[in-house]
Amino acid sequence: MSIITNEKRIDEVLNRGVEEVIDRENLKKKLMSGKQLRIKLGIDPTSPNLHLGRSIPLLKLRDFQELGHQIVFIIGDFTGVIGDTSDKDAERPMLDEATIEANLQTYKDQAGKILDIDKCEVHRNSEWLGKLTYAEIGKQANAFSVAEFIARDNIRKRIESGSRVSLREMLYPIMQGYDSVAIQSDVELGGTDQRFNLLAGRKLQEQYGQTSQDILMNPIIEGFDGRKMSSSWGNTVNLTDEPNDMFGKIMKVGDDLIVKYFTMLTRESLDDIAEMSKALKSGENPRDAKVKLAKAVVTMYHSAEAANVAEEYFVNTFAKKQVPDEMPELEPKDYKLIPTLVEAGIVSSTSEARRLISEGGIKVNGEKVTPLVIGTKPNGKVRFYDLEKGDLVEKIKPGDVVQKGKRFFVKII
Repeated sequence: MSIITNEKRIDEVLNRGVEEVIDRENLKKKLMSGKQLRIKLGIDPTSPNLHLGRSIPLLKLRDFQELGHQIVFIIGDFTGVIGDTSDKDAERPMLDEATIEANLQTYKDQAGKILDIDKCEVHRNSEWLGKLTYAEIGKQANAFSVAEFIARDNIRKRIESGSRVSLREMLYPIMQGYDSVAIQSDVELGGTDQRFNLLAGRKLQEQYGQTSQDILMNPIIEGFDGRKMSSSWGNTVNLTDEPNDMFGKIMKVGDDLIVKYFTMLTRESLDDIAEMSKALKSGENPRDAKVKLAKAVVTMYHSAEAANVAEEYFVNTFAKKQVPDEMPELEPKDYKLIPTLVEAGIVSSTSEARRLISEGGIKVNGEKVTPLVIGTKPNGKVRFYDLEKGDLVEKIKPGDVVQKGKRFFVKII
């Protein structure tokens, strides 16, 4: 592929959904030169799903790929065990290798929803980090001071509050930095919370006699509940979500995030986004813009047809408060609620079923299942879950519709 040096396209890549570039002038000069650059992104498999927050740098990788540059996608199987606390206010526990291995199984395929993955270099960083000796690690560590590490806001606050900061955490930036040395990156992408780690790559490349990489940082995106999108918060829109679920989650996003989502999570025209932003400020119903956003996201990861079907499902199920015309059917082995939830695949375990019931996330025929407090009696239309007996006061029966949240239904037959 030839290298594209169109200045307008390069400027959009350097500005759209970008918080900071180091060193912008140098990077633009290299992009305009026609030289193919090695563009790096590493993601630790700390959960089995990539979500839209992760899609921001992946989309930026695709932008660089379309300009003709070589993409290097690193799955952090080694760093994932160690754990990065860049965005954490407490020590991140180490994960075992088996968990990391299970989580990363589909990472390449998930990244392939955005990238032309066959044209990417894909690595696990255990390829080089697992071979380092104490002598080499000591040499790398000598490039950094403890003062630099503890000057980071989240680390400083933890120390001031008396919270534990492990030596292991101090090694993480060195490991991520050495990734850049190992693959000789020209540019590294990452979130603003990764600034220290990204700069570590520049310092180590200099130590190893390489040209220091430029850095492009994206802002952090909020989840549909307004907090930072994170698997630990459960507020993610995953790339593997089914169309109906993905559409419904996007529709829960706050009105103030519509333009930000369009800009950072899609590749809709910036001119069109500007017009939409102007219309919203003039009083246009944000729900209409949110539907367009939901359809754009579902189309990206599924298809335009799936987006249309998901819109129809959402309107019928939520806007009109109807149960969908078509849904999975199940003849359970036992008409007790919790075994049926597990058998239908609505939950993964009995413990998840109990948790959802306690949170009001399960309904039968539109009536919320509520834990029965000992000493009270069922009343009204509320479906009670008996904590002593471990199931509904009355069993479910053929014809009942069991519902999880607002998107999952199963009809009992």
